[in-house]
Amino acid sequence: MVVIENLIKKYPDFSLNISLDIPEGRVSGLVGRNGAGKSTTIKAMLGLIRPESGSVRIFGKDAASLSVMDKETIGVALSDSGFSNYLTVKSIRKILKDMYSSFDEVFFDRLCRDLELPMDKPLKDFSTGMKAKLRVIAAITHKAKLLIMDEPTSGLDVEARNEVLDILRNYLAENEDCSILISSHISSDLENLCDDIWLINDGKLILHEETDSLLDRYGVLKVSEEEYEKLDQSHILAGRKEKYGWRLFTGEKQYYTENYPEIVIENGSIDDLILIMAGGVKK
Repeated sequence: MVVIENLIKKYPDFSLNISLDIPEGRVSGLVGRNGAGKSTTIKAMLGLIRPESGSVRIFGKDAASLSVMDKETIGVALSDSGFSNYLTVKSIRKILKDMYSSFDEVFFDRLCRDLELPMDKPLKDFSTGMKAKLRVIAAITHKAKLLIMDEPTSGLDVEARNEVLDILRNYLAENEDCSILISSHISSDLENLCDDIWLINDGKLILHEETDSLLDRYGVLKVSEEEYEKLDQSHILAGRKEKYGWRLFTGEKQYYTENYPEIVIENGSIDDLILIMAGGVKK
């Protein structure tokens, strides 16, 4: 669905240099600290910024050369954009119907009804959660084959987040060839939805792993300074200094479980991945 090769975008205080790919029928998570380059990557995919070099191919075509019909099959929900606050859902429905030849008005109305979005109330009176739901609904109701979601659940409470994620899960269940790239800082959202995770830091991709493998094979070791000195560090990916000693991230949790039964070993998570791999000392 998406192939990014050696994409370079430079700013005075930041440089992006990445390559990644998203196969058909996959849900990929793009994670990293604020300012790591997630939004810049997404904007480059959408042609909102012009890179210095490299390529972005979507559906096998150069992203800059996509036809109108190609673009109709891409659904986008960005956290820092949306519809005018003076529009109503009913007027947005009309806009989408005029924009997209494949817009499914019945599907749109059903989702709005199920998620209790009022049709005649201006968006300025909507809550943050209601606006987030509407962005996702607008992205998926024109038969999109590729969904690009930048922080779709940011600022939402648990109930609203689950509703947004359920929209995406149901859409995937009915459209198995659809692919999703989702950027989020909420690890539980990604762990329950994504097939694989790409970690970006300082404009570079530093780790790509299957989500199941990340949760199963990876782990966090909590060791004292003394234990740290005696530890075989050949399978340690990164570490973070703590008051008690070291917090270490490994891709071989089982090795340390079998050979160091006396140390504290916890299951790895996406939060650990970001905190230690992006903010710790690389090994």
